[in-house]
Amino acid sequence: MLRAMEQGPQFSSDNPAQRALLLVGGGHAHVAVLADWIGRGPPANVHTVLLTPDRHLRYSGMVPGWLAGQHARDEGLVDLAALGRRAGVEWVQGRCIALDPQARMVTTDSGRAIGFDCASLDTGGVGRAAAILGEDPRLIDIRPIADFVSRIAAMPAPRRVVVAGGGAGGVELAFGLRNLVRADARPEVSLVTGPDGLLPGFSQAVRTRAATALVRQGIALHLADARLAGGAIMADDHSLEPADLIVAALGSAAPQWVKDSGLETDAQGFVLVDAHQQSTSHPHILAAGDVAARADRALARSGVHAVFAGPVLAANLRSVLAGKAPRRTYKPRWNNLYLLNTGDGSAIASYGPLSAEGRWVLALKHRIDKRWIARYAALAETA
Repeated sequence: MLRAMEQGPQFSSDNPAQRALLLVGGGHAHVAVLADWIGRGPPANVHTVLLTPDRHLRYSGMVPGWLAGQHARDEGLVDLAALGRRAGVEWVQGRCIALDPQARMVTTDSGRAIGFDCASLDTGGVGRAAAILGEDPRLIDIRPIADFVSRIAAMPAPRRVVVAGGGAGGVELAFGLRNLVRADARPEVSLVTGPDGLLPGFSQAVRTRAATALVRQGIALHLADARLAGGAIMADDHSLEPADLIVAALGSAAPQWVKDSGLETDAQGFVLVDAHQQSTSHPHILAAGDVAARADRALARSGVHAVFAGPVLAANLRSVLAGKAPRRTYKPRWNNLYLLNTGDGSAIASYGPLSAEGRWVLALKHRIDKRWIARYAALAETA
């Protein structure tokens, strides 16, 4: 059974008691941990619990394609509970609202207390829409992505949309909403990027391709800050009204329970971890994905890093649970391949200074995305 202890065991190899591992969140890194448990067997003498608010992980990279009618709504789901059963992991539905690393206890939104000896955090960040833009009933944050999809699916097809955020997520959603498959007429879409402009951090070639695609599809581009003022959505001092839907793709903030936990964090409140994904203040806690920040290097908050950090996290969890120092380190590649769906049957490829565009790029994106989903579906099949 999971247990809370004042000091907790020291994970020594001669401790015969069963250890309790708590995986908080069902992000990309923890999916890789479950796959490792399935492939290599779970760590000996360890009882693992996975705590997630939803049974499924929704792969955000396929959401713009769903909007444009390229995928079914539930095509991009990973069944966390089924993977957990196959991995010998107990799935508990709930959301972490408090973490006490000293008492080794997590409190869920239902009031349940779950103790642990070792914990791993992969919950992602939280949305910043209200904090940055203000309150408005038309405003939908893309985080959490499952809630975003549910709200978009439940509402009537919008006629006029404003997307705030010029990163890859905001750009792809602007294209997806412009090509919304269930709309009788293509929605009018405005993309408000902020002063950093379109696709900051990408090469000029990619930015030029994206800007050209926006013009080709009639999406208005505003290189200004979005804000709500007097009930109206604005790009600086320019009104974007009327608008039926305001989508915020403004990056993630750290969950409040992380800030309140006593874990060492960076200036923004994300869990500070070392090169082994281990908390710099509490070595019995590891973290990966958007909830974490590396102390040794800056990493963009991108799902690709969580995917590649997952196997490293799995290996280091095995080490910590066995009373050994973690050895594996996630070393990002010099660059990563990004494939941006333009919603009209094409996509833009980005790899460092290189770029390409065409239907073949979209076919490549679909193949990569579906292969990732299929891998975990196959692992869960015999659950």
